[in-house]
Amino acid sequence: MNDIVKGLVAGLVATIVLSMLMIAKGMMGLMPELDVIAMLSSMMSTAPIVGWIIHFMIGAVLWGGLFAFLYDQVPGQNGMTKGLLFGGAAWGLMMIAVMPMAGAGLFGMNLGVMAPVMTLMLHLIFGLILGLVFDKLPGAPAAA
Repeated sequence: MNDIVKGLVAGLVATIVLSMLMIAKGMMGLMPELDVIAMLSSMMSTAPIVGWIIHFMIGAVLWGGLFAFLYDQVPGQNGMTKGLLFGGAAWGLMMIAVMPMAGAGLFGMNLGVMAPVMTLMLHLIFGLILGLVFDKLPGAPAAA
């Protein structure tokens, strides 16, 4: 399995885990104003199912593929460390680009002070799973 395929698979697994956490968050009533699927759907003026599809494409294809492509350049000795750093960088990009485009303001502050904290936790979990799965998949080991 080549590194890009590993990245796509790892991105899919990490997105599934992230999605389960997002659903659980919603079921518990935690920060209902922070609904990424509703934000994506609203930004594109489309149905929530399209928001979910976009969410999975971003997580599996964009972030998974980019992680595989940049793996050797991301600092760290293993996938776990690289994934955490990558997840943190993805969070930063979301906070300064996507959140303002979605109307949530810089760092999502229009949603409250907990928005950047909650999204950081979710991105770090995503990155952790991404890196761990990437390292565990068979194929030529990426250089550390």
